[in-house]
Amino acid sequence: MTHQKYYLSKKLKLIAGVDEAGCGSLVGSVIAAAVILHPTQPIFGLADSKKLNNNKRLNLYKNIIQNSLDWSIGSSNAAEIDRFNILQARLLAMKRAVQNLSIKPDLILIDGNHAPKFIETPYQCFKKGDSKIPIISAASIIAKVTRDQDMVMLDIQYPKYGFAQNKGYPTAFHLNQLELYGPISHHRKSFAPIKHKIFHIKK
Repeated sequence: MTHQKYYLSKKLKLIAGVDEAGCGSLVGSVIAAAVILHPTQPIFGLADSKKLNNNKRLNLYKNIIQNSLDWSIGSSNAAEIDRFNILQARLLAMKRAVQNLSIKPDLILIDGNHAPKFIETPYQCFKKGDSKIPIISAASIIAKVTRDQDMVMLDIQYPKYGFAQNKGYPTAFHLNQLELYGPISHHRKSFAPIKHKIFHIKK
């Protein structure tokens, strides 16, 4: 089933796409986005945010912000990730994103195999939905750009770790800096490299 076919068969009901960014990072919050695009004003060029270059992603981000019917962000911070585990934190961020919408959708389309339970609104999961369903692609773009911006701000506070470049992911530089300086409060203490102090890359 595609985004476009659902619009045709359901007579332009309001559909929210939901996706997240930052699950594999060692630092910061997992960020989810919910987007309701205008059903008769499509945004062209939507794709999985990870497959877009930075300029294209930023241009689409601005287009989505300006022309969607509604969009919102939900997050789950490092402390919640450590407390609940990354899957539950991811679902919590998604649920918060939907709850933060000012327009109630008729259907929620979610990237991946797992979804939070929405009692009042039907929802469906789609494996690789961010590359197959435009409205989920839109959510993936909002989530990634928002999280990337968070990492740039964190880099200003803690410039030693290269967060603006590595976005908190376990690059060789990030792991080497962890070995030199140790983790900060924003690092996810339950993640293996932090929990087991695996800070160096094996050659």
